[in-house]
Amino acid sequence: MSEDSLPGEFPGDRLAGTVRDAERLPEDLPAPRRLAESFRVYEVDAATDEGVKYYGDPVVDSDTILQRIGPLFRQRGYRVALREEMGEHVLVAQQRSVGVDGVPWTNVLLAAATLLSTLFAGSRWYGLDVLGDPASIIQAWPFAAGVLGILAIHESGHYVLSRYHRVEASLPYFIPLPFNVIGTLGAVIRMNDNIPDRRALFDIGVAGPLAGLVATVVVTAVGVTLPPVQVAGGVVTQVELGFPPLIQGIAVLVGEPLQYSDPTTIVNPVVIAGWVGAFVTFLNLLPVGQLDGAHVVRSLVGERFGSVQLVVPVALFGLAGYLVAFERGQGAFLWGFWGVLALVFSRAGAVTPFDETPLGPGRSAVGVLTLLLGVLCFVPVPIVVSV
Repeated sequence: MSEDSLPGEFPGDRLAGTVRDAERLPEDLPAPRRLAESFRVYEVDAATDEGVKYYGDPVVDSDTILQRIGPLFRQRGYRVALREEMGEHVLVAQQRSVGVDGVPWTNVLLAAATLLSTLFAGSRWYGLDVLGDPASIIQAWPFAAGVLGILAIHESGHYVLSRYHRVEASLPYFIPLPFNVIGTLGAVIRMNDNIPDRRALFDIGVAGPLAGLVATVVVTAVGVTLPPVQVAGGVVTQVELGFPPLIQGIAVLVGEPLQYSDPTTIVNPVVIAGWVGAFVTFLNLLPVGQLDGAHVVRSLVGERFGSVQLVVPVALFGLAGYLVAFERGQGAFLWGFWGVLALVFSRAGAVTPFDETPLGPGRSAVGVLTLLLGVLCFVPVPIVVSV
């Protein structure tokens, strides 16, 4: 009998806990007595659909419990969470899997829906009559390819670094936004796992924005070299985009304009795909909740992140107020809405890694640079729709 696998009632150690229904504790899981300095186990349920449950009493606060015992489970191939059930504290251990099991139909269907929604959005920028000629929607493929390419590369950055650090992560979930001039709300991956240390949290968090920024620069540079399009009416003639410094800088370097004197002439929609990439990157780098910026800043400043996070909704509401006072309210609703979202996101809390060893100077410099690049993606009034 090994130290970490005790069947039945764990002979000789009643305080270590009993196994409910005489189910055997998996041999690769730690015995209850191994957790005693942080969590005193009095019962274990090894036969649940959610995983193995250790019922007990916390000895220290919840974050400290996970930091102490989390690595013990992780090295055995499990992730662990602490929660309350019917007034009892319970540690839930679930087996980790960093691979993809079967066909991810939800991801595939959402990607297909987002392809359709971005094609439709692109058709409006190209001035195509999709209602009269549904097949013409295919002509909007450059815009759709630009948007989806940026989002896919962004999320692939997260996914690849998640696999590198052996953190369980899903494939990207694309989010369609039908009947809109953008066509999507972006994409996300789901990390249902414990993060081993601040380096892993930083690498996973920063990889998406950096990869997405590279893709945004490439798409924008290609777009400004393509000919502008004529749009003789429609919704897009009532839409005015504010181009952030990143997009403006690329246009200057290439020597191409972003605006034309003729109101029916607009930049090639591939440039607008780059605009979408820049806008999504800025929003993702807001240091709040589970956004990429939160992972980066949490890795940089550690537990002081809570104070940083409080500033975000205040800044967004302040920006909305400024726009109401001095810019006729243009863009105020957008930032006020994101201020509310920031409050909601902050309630979810930030990711707490097991190991709080600070980042080295190299990663810290990359983190600061990434945040500065995110600022270049900001414009106070990103979009205005005239009625």
